[in-house]
Amino acid sequence: MPCSFFAGFITAAVLFYAAETPCRIEIREQGTNDPVPLVELRTTHQQRFVSDNAGVIAVDSPELMNQEVWFDVNGYGYDVKPDAFGSKGVRLVPEYGKTLRIDVQRKNIAKRLGRLTGAGLFAESQKCSREPFPAEPETGVFGCDSVQNAVYKGRLFWIWGDTTLPHYPLGIFHATGATTKIRPFDPLKVPLRLKYSYFTDSAGKPRSVAVMPGRGPTWLSGLVVLPDKNGTEHLVAGYAKITPPLEIDEFGLCRWNDAAESFEKLRTVWTKNKNNPEPPVLPEGHASLGTDKDGKRRVLFGNPFPVLRCPASYEAFLNPETWERLTPQKTVRSAAGNVPVEPHTGSIGWSGYRKKWIAVFSQKSGKPAAFGEIWYAEADDPAGPWENAVKILSHGNYTFYNPRLHTECLEADSKFLLFEGTFSAMFADRPQPVPRYDYNQLLYRLDLDDPALKPASNK
Repeated sequence: MPCSFFAGFITAAVLFYAAETPCRIEIREQGTNDPVPLVELRTTHQQRFVSDNAGVIAVDSPELMNQEVWFDVNGYGYDVKPDAFGSKGVRLVPEYGKTLRIDVQRKNIAKRLGRLTGAGLFAESQKCSREPFPAEPETGVFGCDSVQNAVYKGRLFWIWGDTTLPHYPLGIFHATGATTKIRPFDPLKVPLRLKYSYFTDSAGKPRSVAVMPGRGPTWLSGLVVLPDKNGTEHLVAGYAKITPPLEIDEFGLCRWNDAAESFEKLRTVWTKNKNNPEPPVLPEGHASLGTDKDGKRRVLFGNPFPVLRCPASYEAFLNPETWERLTPQKTVRSAAGNVPVEPHTGSIGWSGYRKKWIAVFSQKSGKPAAFGEIWYAEADDPAGPWENAVKILSHGNYTFYNPRLHTECLEADSKFLLFEGTFSAMFADRPQPVPRYDYNQLLYRLDLDDPALKPASNK
């Protein structure tokens, strides 16, 4: 056959590929060139596109092609310069098969690494047929509420609250669980991709792992691994039975059953009734382990600051007589302006790098989001005083609640801090839910050498 035939065939193939391949828009962070997930582009006729974990957006709308298009840019903490009219956006000319780029500036101190849960982590990249990873497995999970973590038998346990499934709005309401290796992500490596080993049913789909008797959903908290008197480790937690409107009806203690791969009830601690309408201080929230000045190992429970502690043993966890009540401070003074900040939810941990106890927490009644402004603070003792809080994260008018530190995922003296939280339209001022990201977990990294944190250590 003549060479012209092959040349024509190749040209036609290239044109066909280009016509079928969306325009690829890459969102990158100024200064680092890192991909930025969760950046939303919106056209003047209200089409929305959101970048995936690789910072990629696929645009395939015919009416947008081969002409100059204005895209509003909402980076949820990442920004572009406003034009003369104050509009924040860019003008691009999309073409099938073409790659375009938008550079955004990070406004938050914390750096967004990506989404940990839900579906379509790299869906936009896959649409462009340039996804560097294998296609995502079908996990059967579309959304996950707040996380609990503990290292147990050489694996990192992940326990989530209410879980959204594809087939119906009502999903799993008795906790979902999975495991990973102990250090499942490199704090310097993006894009973020995490492989979970879910606890599944006979059909291979994620299932409930904490079905407790009683009315309503089951929420777990205070997840921790404690040794018994013989040195055997037990994965334990507190459980709460929830009734409308999000009230605790019962609180008890439970333990992971290795054979059944689920939590089993150990005892009831409190049941709501007319004579006992309010629960006592309980081992709930997030657990953290520490050693007292007298050398005794203790486990602390709080959300964020400790409200209860007991000896770090399985027997003490089961015995309320060993539980010592603590009074957490109600506000933390900000490093800038000395304004009191009231914590809402969060967690604490020890930083070998800062040689301090550190906390990451959301602010109650913060602005612009009532439960979405995230702060960092330090203390010499987990009971406080906590001082000089610095705001490290905001998503504008969007909620980010129950931030959870991941000190177990890094070396004890790491200069980085990892934390995640629930990104949700709930409790915000009627924002439009972000496709794929809403009601899922986002992971952030904080550089403990960042000059913006120096006020937090009074240096």
